[in-house]
Amino acid sequence: MIETEEVKFYPAFLNLKGKRTVVLGGGRVAERKALTLLKSGASVKIVSPAVTSRLEQLADRGKIIIIKRAFKPGDLKGAFLVIAATSSLDANIRAAKEAGALINVADMPSEGNFIAPSIIKRGALTIAISTEGASPALSKAIRKELEKLYGAEFAAYLKFVESVRRTAIKKITDVNKREKFLRSLASEKIFTAIRCKGLRAVTKEITASLETVIK
Repeated sequence: MIETEEVKFYPAFLNLKGKRTVVLGGGRVAERKALTLLKSGASVKIVSPAVTSRLEQLADRGKIIIIKRAFKPGDLKGAFLVIAATSSLDANIRAAKEAGALINVADMPSEGNFIAPSIIKRGALTIAISTEGASPALSKAIRKELEKLYGAEFAAYLKFVESVRRTAIKKITDVNKREKFLRSLASEKIFTAIRCKGLRAVTKEITASLETVIK
């Protein structure tokens, strides 16, 4: 049966490497948004009369560009993505209307065309949680619960699985056996074992299992 429930926002992960982005505002929210954009490889420009010391440091190191003044028409030209995080509701709304790009308006998701979910990052594993703007606090609460469930060890486990998967695809010639083995790497049984026994013990067991299947 096809799910017909309406979705307000289309979930997607964007490749921002080298993309031009603009953050309007220089406070803590703007700082947090800018840092996330930098981690994603984006080119970041801040437009704000005042900025945090952390943003100043990033600018001094050549990581971001800061224009110290209020937002003006034309500031968003050429931007792939915009985040309006000023303390001025009017400025945020004006930015939303001008932007011919993806724009997130802090605290007023309905004024923009995308929202930024709460994120859990464990190496190559990214888990995004969103309430479609209904309750950011609930998103953060759920994120904290999931952070306990999927700890830092899952970053190392995923890296291990990537290597094991390559070996399995190359050396397990029987398709059914290969699929069964690969599915076992993502089972709840494995996740529970990682939490109870520890990653090292589990990876040893998987390596031994792989060698058995190959034989």
